[in-house]
Formats: sequence, structure tokens, C-alpha cells
Amino acid sequence: MCAQSVAQHAAWAEPSAAPAWWQVLFSRIVTFCWVEVAKISHDRTELYTRAIQPALWLVIFGETFSTIRAIPSGGKPYLDFMAPGVIAQSALFVAIFYGIQIIWERDAGILTKLLATPTPASSLIAGKAFGASVRSLIQAAVVVVLAALLGVRFPWNPLVYMAAAVVIILGAAFFSMLSLTIAGIVLNRDRLMGIGQAITMPLFFGSNALYPISVMPGWLQALSTINPLRYEIDALRGLLIGTPSNLGLDFAVLLAACILGITTSSRLLRRLTQ
Repeated sequence: MCAQSVAQHAAWAEPSAAPAWWQVLFSRIVTFCWVEVAKISHDRTELYTRAIQPALWLVIFGETFSTIRAIPSGGKPYLDFMAPGVIAQSALFVAIFYGIQIIWERDAGILTKLLATPTPASSLIAGKAFGASVRSLIQAAVVVVLAALLGVRFPWNPLVYMAAAVVIILGAAFFSMLSLTIAGIVLNRDRLMGIGQAITMPLFFGSNALYPISVMPGWLQALSTINPLRYEIDALRGLLIGTPSNLGLDFAVLLAACILGITTSSRLLRRLTQ
């Protein structure tokens, strides 16, 4: 009995095994993501003001072109065809200027303190990117509700909305990483703002948000093949309104874009503190 008690005591005294590296990485990504999402509770004004632009696209542009029927929409009402593009656009506009925040954190000394910890730069980038994705998801939900009120016919299957949420998260994560990458290059909020404004509309109009790829000139069709927004919209359109789409390719492109974004922006992150 005595020997058995000693063995049990020794087993209890042994330190527990350290968590695997992937568990540590995941927990840190979740932590940084939660910090970004928690910022919404301190200022909800951003959510309301950012809903104005997609509302205008749906109410003015969508309703007008539904009336004149100038754009082919594959047999669907034009407002239905346009709604997934506006959903993706609203997420894009939230994510593409996210690098401004990390430059502000650099100026405030917060970024230097974060990078002084053992936390990998990739987990910091991924946490911030997916935090931006959650913000974009909230924005997209507002657009879905507005589009439904305007008469857009969405499916009732909850699995469809779960898949659409994954698409929005991947798309917004990539564009926020793109913004963080630009921040690591230009190192200045004003320059980042200018570049963000310069690339946002070409990304939007160079996608299939407002019109099908088939009506584009050849050179624009070629450029659209390297535009991740095109694949995000294609997936959303296939899920939400049932148009033909290649969901496997769409998800693969968005996932590959996120991996590339994490790799690139992580390498440039420390340049902000130099």
C-alpha cells in the first residue's frame, strides 16, 4: 500500500505535458481575434456608417438596373444577381483599410510590445485578419437582411449560410492581410489610405459583382482571373441564389490566397517597428 501511494503521489507530482505547438498557435490566434472583435462593443458607429454604402448600391443602382434590364443576369432578377456582389463588396471595404489600425498600434507602441513576446508574427497577423473577418461578417449580415427586405429570394437552408459565412471570412481575411502587407511596405497611414482607395474600386469593378464575366472585354476577363474577389462572389452567388459556380475552385483559391497573405504580411510585420 505504501509503495502504491508513493507511486500515485509521484504521478500526480509530474508536470503535465506542454501543449502542442499548433494548440498554442490556435489559442493565440483566437485571443487576438477576440481582442479585435471586442473593439466593436466600444464603438458601434462604424457598423452603422459602413452599412450606408451597400444600402445605396442595392436601393439605387440595383433597383434602377432591375428596371431597365440592361445587364444580363442569367435568368435571375438583377437585384438577386447583384446582392452577393454587394455582400462581398461590403466585406472588402471593411478589410482593405485594416492596415491603418496596425500602423496606429505601431505609433502607440503597442505593436513593439506584442512582437517582444514569444508570440509568432503569423498568429498576430492571423488573429487580426480573422477579427476583421468577423467584423465583415456582421456587415454582410446587415446587407443580407436589407436585400431580403428589398425582395431578394435567399434560401432557407442554414447550411448554405454557414458555407457563405466561411466564404466571407476567407475573403475578408485575405483582403485584411493584403492591407497589412501594404502597411508593412509603405509604413504610413496616409500612403496606405491612398493605396487602399486606389485599389478598392478596380478590385470591385474588375470582378463579377455587377455584371457577368462574359460581358467584360478580353483584357479585363484575363485580369479578373487573378482577382480573389471574383471567386468570393462566384461562391456566394452559387450558394445564395443558385447560379452555376465552381465551389471547389472558389474555396481553393480563397484558401490559397489566405495562406499567401499570412506568409507575406508576417514577413513584413517587423519592418513596421524598425
